Amino acid sequence: MEPALDNATLWWIAAALLVGAELLSGTFFLLMLSLGAMTAALLTYLGLPVSGQIAGAAIVSSLAVLLWFVLRGRRKTAPTRANATRNKLDIGGTVAVEHWQPDGTAQVAYRGAPWTAIAADSATPLQAGQHRVVDILNNRLVLEPLDSTRST
Repeated sequence: MEPALDNATLWWIAAALLVGAELLSGTFFLLMLSLGAMTAALLTYLGLPVSGQIAGAAIVSSLAVLLWFVLRGRRKTAPTRANATRNKLDIGGTVAVEHWQPDGTAQVAYRGAPWTAIAADSATPLQAGQHRVVDILNNRLVLEPLDSTRST
């Protein structure tokens, strides 16, 4: 009695399921596994036994994942401080600080929204007045006093 599905069809179904799972998960690693399943399907057409198909799928999948790690590692560079602040258009803006909280934060109105602000230099005495935005740390404005509000 002949099986309902041959090995090549099963490998193609496995590849399709892996691609579908990748679309749901958003990782590229399942795509690499689907490449291995596609390789096994092609090896089936060449007449290799099941052990050869599995070995071919494992080799191609492993090489694809390794290649992905190498290529991803080369492109992934930590942003330098200059690049990290290049797109922060709020740097240089001025805000009015009415008072500082005991924890070193202040609530300021900036661009029509309330922001939590922190001092750029914790050693500088915190004073109310005009301050300049020098950085944005997560969702907090990092401020330094303008020259007219610095204490000497």
